Amino acid sequence: MYEQYIDLIKERLRPERYIHSMNVARCAQQLALQYGADPDQAYLAGILHDVCKNDSDEKMLQMFSEFGIILDNVQQHEKKLWHAICGAAYVQRVLHIEDRAVIDAIRYHTTAREHMTLLDKILYIADFVSEERDFEGVEQLRESLRIGLDHCYVDALVFSIQELTQQKKPVHPDTCLAYNQAVLTAGKD
Repeated sequence: MYEQYIDLIKERLRPERYIHSMNVARCAQQLALQYGADPDQAYLAGILHDVCKNDSDEKMLQMFSEFGIILDNVQQHEKKLWHAICGAAYVQRVLHIEDRAVIDAIRYHTTAREHMTLLDKILYIADFVSEERDFEGVEQLRESLRIGLDHCYVDALVFSIQELTQQKKPVHPDTCLAYNQAVLTAGKD
């Protein structure tokens, strides 16, 4: 079931990105089993979440044009966000995957968004805490995940916002909306 997609990312991604994608897939699948999401959707989204990560800027710009994708102001200036937008379009338009939940999880794995689904949160977090990650702060996020998925989700959003503001980079409006919703509903779910 997944072999064709594993082969695809092995071909499209650099070795370290391929390892990351497989680690994210396993982590997402485990979190889905733990929190009641569909483990097959989580695994597939994990495999494919970075499918366009190693594409050139030119190739991604061409994909935006071909698929009629219009970037907002922040997206235009923050190329780091491009691979998620392209990845969702690629999965839908090239791979012909019709599962909206998988497409959306891939699309929002970098910025998050308001009204994140369980699968969205699982992929967002799995991308942060996958086995090979070793950035400063990852252990605190892993510890936060031991408390609970929503707890870790808020901490991951805080981490992202702090990281961006410390670098004087823009914070995408989707991230701000996701953060506000997460902290305003914390403990109410």
